[in-house]
Amino acid sequence: MGENGFNLTMLFNEARQNRISEFAWLDVLISAVVLIEFIIYEGKRIGIKHMWIPIIGTLTVGVSFGLPLFLFLREIRMDKMKTYAHKL
Repeated sequence: MGENGFNLTMLFNEARQNRISEFAWLDVLISAVVLIEFIIYEGKRIGIKHMWIPIIGTLTVGVSFGLPLFLFLREIRMDKMKTYAHKL
């Protein structure tokens, strides 16, 4: 970003320079889309309140940030569900 600023056209063109880089970006894109779908589905299923946090993390940082964050929130929710079930 230092030399060319935030240039999405240049980023897109550079990502399509060869088949390997195109495949790598496609892999990142597909992984992010699948993770966001998983976050929405699983988050609604077990009632996670702040699902938007790992979605924003995935879109800004990447899958390697969004997935562990979601799994952490999911584990907290599962522990709360277990605690509530034991009290009944």
